[in-house]
Amino acid sequence: MKLIKKVVYLLVERKYTLSTQVGVSVAIKKLGYKNRFILSLLIIVFIISAFILVLTVSNKHRIVVPSHGGTLTEGIIGSPRFINPILANSNADRDLTMLVYSGLMRVSVDGILMPDLAKSYRISDDGLIYTFTLKDNLVWHDKTPITAKDIVFTVSLAQNTELRSPRRANWDGVIVEKIDDKTIQFVLNKPYAPFLENTVLGILPYHLWNKVTTEQFALSKLNTNPIGSGPYKVSRIKKDDGGIPISYTLRPFKYFALGEPNLRRIELLFYPNEEQLIQAFEKGDIVSMGSVSPVSGKTLVEKGYRVESSALPRIFGLFFNQNNADIFASDKIRKALNLSVDKQKIINEVLYGYGTMIDGPIPPGSIGYTPPKTFVSTKKEQLVLAGELLDESGWKLNDETKIRTNSDGENLGFTVSTSIVPELKKTAKLLQYMWREIGILVEVEVFEHENLNQSVIRPREYDALLFGKIIGRDSDPFAFWHSSQRLDPGLNISLYTNITVDTILEEARKTTEVDARIVKYESFTEQIANDIPAIFLYAPSFIYVLPKNINVFGIDTISAPYERFANIHKWYMDTNSVWKFFTR
Repeated sequence: MKLIKKVVYLLVERKYTLSTQVGVSVAIKKLGYKNRFILSLLIIVFIISAFILVLTVSNKHRIVVPSHGGTLTEGIIGSPRFINPILANSNADRDLTMLVYSGLMRVSVDGILMPDLAKSYRISDDGLIYTFTLKDNLVWHDKTPITAKDIVFTVSLAQNTELRSPRRANWDGVIVEKIDDKTIQFVLNKPYAPFLENTVLGILPYHLWNKVTTEQFALSKLNTNPIGSGPYKVSRIKKDDGGIPISYTLRPFKYFALGEPNLRRIELLFYPNEEQLIQAFEKGDIVSMGSVSPVSGKTLVEKGYRVESSALPRIFGLFFNQNNADIFASDKIRKALNLSVDKQKIINEVLYGYGTMIDGPIPPGSIGYTPPKTFVSTKKEQLVLAGELLDESGWKLNDETKIRTNSDGENLGFTVSTSIVPELKKTAKLLQYMWREIGILVEVEVFEHENLNQSVIRPREYDALLFGKIIGRDSDPFAFWHSSQRLDPGLNISLYTNITVDTILEEARKTTEVDARIVKYESFTEQIANDIPAIFLYAPSFIYVLPKNINVFGIDTISAPYERFANIHKWYMDTNSVWKFFTR
């Protein structure tokens, strides 16, 4: 305080001029060396204190936000042929279609549907009319405005029987009408609760595709050099000497309906098989890859790479055909087979943990999913119970052969048919071993995928079929379990018939209120559990390898591998620290 008073005295009482550097300099010199040193320290302390105070206040009112930048280089098995939402069928096709195109609706980070091109929608009280209103100022990648005409045009293409679109069944019987440039109406011939899922279909630009005839549709260059309205647009295509695309470079579309994406570039490189995909990853040619096998996922984790996984809404199980194998007519035999399967062993040894155990026809992630019940008994006790059930059915264990036979001396056995896919082959062998333990002889027949479908599944020529079913997020098990779907082209591969289940499935399709549908599906699951038309084993996981510096959203709620890109516009690598005020 004495020092401060002295400074004031020198500057004020002696009337040194503060308006000039000379006055200040003279005043400081009059303080003497010691006091000048102390004053310098005080000034330094003041400056440091002020800086810390400003920094503290600044940090308190700043937040870290994603910034634009970074490149994602991803490897994909296969090569794109139809980057077109009407024709896309391969993994490469669907991945690129998700990046390039937008639908009326899009899957959000929490797995529910949200408006994309649509501003809003409403559903009539009877569940038959869906009316969508488009957002303002929507444009294609070439800056042409998007109108209701584009939506009507795209749906009509999906319904065109000559194009054989994989999406045609979703739009069968639906009438689509343009009300005005921003309003579209869909009219259903009967209520169908999962209909909203169909509106994620990518929309094609009328002004480009309307000139393409049905005969030219699959041959159009727009299939490999697409123009959409999605989060990313095609910037460059690299092809090999034969004209086959080997990479696509994508850039963010600043006018994307949900906001400009953060990642500044996405490069997709294509490989013929997983072996070459993994080699490219380990060389550093790519930094991410999806749908890798469980064994590769396990190996990459052991090497320290970042591996994410998510249960897919699919079911894999063994489906009984009572028409082909009389033994499955016995509920005791079906129950014994179910009791003697160690599902966790299959998940551990075949999927290396990348799977979820299931006990019913609805997988995790789907509406109405019921977690497996916990057995009080041990596995050994279950095997004993299984043996008792087989004894009661008239199949006694031969002490010498350790095979069960009936009173006529016939061995208890059947054939399991499955695909050449490694996981299914290995699962079939494990089942064969497990059932041999309780005295049942099982033969395994393995088929190429196309041969399995045409020669085995369609004519229903199998005793038991080890197979998978894609259920999807918005459950509709009708096609897989309704009695009307027992024969080809229906998908009821257990040839299952239950009047009560038929009624439940018919009513569930009409019920738009989610909680009410859940109640119906729980009842459906209970009926299936009582009848045991199949042994449900597992829901596989989607396995995704990513760089550690990227933040991704929504991959834990996907219903298909290509949906990992549904929220690509929110992914980011780089960040900025900004004042909260600027984020409002």
